[in-house]
Order: sequence, then C-alpha cells, then structure tokens
Amino acid sequence: MPVRATKRGALRTPLNGDWDVLVCGASFAGLAVARALSGSGARVLVIDRYEIGERRTSACATPTQWLTNLGLDASIRQTFGELVIHTPRRTFRWPLPWTFSTFDYAQLCALLWAQCDATFETAKVDGRTGDVVHTDRGELGAPLIVDALGWRRALSGTTSIQPPDARLSRGLEVHPRGRRDDLELWLDHRYVRAGYSWSFPAGAEARVGVGSFDPRDHVREPTVRLAADLGLPAEGFEGNWIPHQMRDGVEDGVFFAGDSAGHCFPATAEGIRTALYFGLACGRELRAVVDDRQTRDRALARYGAFCDAHRRRFDWMLRIQTLASAINRTPLVTPVIAALGAQRFVDWAFGAYLRTASPEFALGGPAARVAAAVAA
Repeated sequence: MPVRATKRGALRTPLNGDWDVLVCGASFAGLAVARALSGSGARVLVIDRYEIGERRTSACATPTQWLTNLGLDASIRQTFGELVIHTPRRTFRWPLPWTFSTFDYAQLCALLWAQCDATFETAKVDGRTGDVVHTDRGELGAPLIVDALGWRRALSGTTSIQPPDARLSRGLEVHPRGRRDDLELWLDHRYVRAGYSWSFPAGAEARVGVGSFDPRDHVREPTVRLAADLGLPAEGFEGNWIPHQMRDGVEDGVFFAGDSAGHCFPATAEGIRTALYFGLACGRELRAVVDDRQTRDRALARYGAFCDAHRRRFDWMLRIQTLASAINRTPLVTPVIAALGAQRFVDWAFGAYLRTASPEFALGGPAARVAAAVAA
C-alpha cells in the first residue's frame, strides 16, 4: 500500500508555494496535461488525493491506437478486434474497423508520468480563491490552474449538483481472476433497464460490470448476478459516477479537463480516450502561454472554443443514449441490433466514433492542427 504524503497529526507536512502551472488531478486528463508541458521549463505541480496510479475507477479500456501513439503499449493486457453483443434473444458478433484494448491502470499511469517532468504531491483539494488553491496541506498559487479532479468539478464557483439530480450515470464492476476471450456487452433489461452490462477481459483478470444511465438505479445486485451467470466470483468491487453531459471547459480563469468538464461520451460512457484528448489539448494551450506565444486569456478562449466545438457530437450521443435506454426496455432491442450489424454500417459508425477524438491527435500532427484551427 503506498504511503501518502498527506500526513496526520504531528506528522502532517505543510505544502505551500507558487508554481507556473498547477494541475489538480493525477489520472488520465491531469497526466495528459502534464505530459504536454514536459520540456517547457515551466514549474508544474500535479496534486491528487491519491498516489499516481493508486485508485482505478473504470474498466480501463480504450482504442489501441491511442495507447500506441502515447507510448503506452506496455500497459496493454488484452486486445480485441470484435465486439460481442448480447440481447435477451440473440447474440451478435461485430468485427470492428479498429481494435480495442484493456490495460493495467497503475502501469499506464506510471508510463505516462515517466513522460512528464513535473513535480507530484498528494493533497486533498478543498477549494479555490482566485489563483490560490486551498488544500489540506496548505495554499498553492499559480496563474494557470487545471481542474482534472473528476465529476465533482471541485474548483468551480457554481453550486455542485449531487446525484441523483446531476447528469451522471453510475457504474460498478468486479475484477475476479479468470481469463475470457471476448469483449462483450449486454443490452438486456434483466440486468439494467437503462444502460448496459459488460465483460472486459484483461489477461488473467475479468472485468465484469453494470452501468446505468439513470443514477437512481442500483447496480450492485445485477453486477453480482451477471458475474454469477458467467461463472465468476463477485470480488474486487470498484465503481464510480460517470458524467454524461458536457460542461464548460473554462470557468473564472480555470481550465477543466476530463470528467470535471463532462468529457465522457454519452451512450458508451467512454471517458479515458476523451480525458487524454482534452487533457492534451489543454496542455498544449498552457504550453503556448508558458512559452510566451499567447496570453492566459487567449488560452482560455481557445481551449473553451475547442471544447465547445465538440458539443454537437456529444449532444447527439446524449440523444442516442436516451433512445437506447427506451429501446432497451422493449422487445425492439434485438431487431434494432440486428439491423445495425451490417458491416458497412459498423465500419462507418465506429470510424466516425473514433474520429471524434482521433488517436492522431496524440501525435500532434494534422488532426491536432485542424482542432487548433477550430479553436482559433
């Protein structure tokens, strides 16, 4: 068990000071921001309540090309070229136009952090006043502040909306030992009425879970039942709330990336790729500031425009989520999935889906330049 730097009582160590960039949150989005700033010469501090890679909260799977383009291949545990979809009456097997991989969270975070030259400290963020972030270890100041802490949007000045009233999905999964061969989804109201269930194998570990688009739904019992139906023990529980509506990427001088900005695809609840994507975009704007190529206000405007340029696609996926939730409760789910399984449609739909946060963006090539032009 990692020893946290946040001490208690007489051992509690103070943490104060000023930095060029303060990144709050050390998961996918926060580490992507820090990676984009590597080599800039800026004094960058990354803080998180937990050690880097300590607290996994998802099935940890993403398009393989994103991992390859970021130099994270060593974290891959299993790769899939097909998606198996179960409905109450039939099972479908869709060949995908690109592969999807599960990975080891701690190893991926370690690999991503190795590409950074920032400083890391554990600290719990309590709030913000202007350019000063309040933590349980002291006050930290920076002209450039990033909130990558998750759906609570801790550095926002607006009133936090808690579940079940917030626009959040909820997911829970178990991680028993046991090898499985297929990437599987269940669109079956017997497990969840508005959402889906999954099995994401990761080498010697199975990742089996249930996710609901309605935060009022309970997901523990169906998760245990799905694991039992697969002949697996329900052990190693992990869960989280998942935002399914985009929020502003900037607010009152703060940059928001990942779940804090709702950068998670509705309908699929895929948030890892988007956290990396928007984290890199945010970090590149911050780098232009520390390199004296633009002002902070210009960076805020550009990053805000970059996020806003994606709203239409996110809104459409939210409509698809609503429609899918309705269909999932009816006998229509099986014929709808059968109709959508034509290979030409699968190739088109999954190709368009991947381009929404293209893996080419990680390379800083044409995709990144086009995205920057949209924000200009």
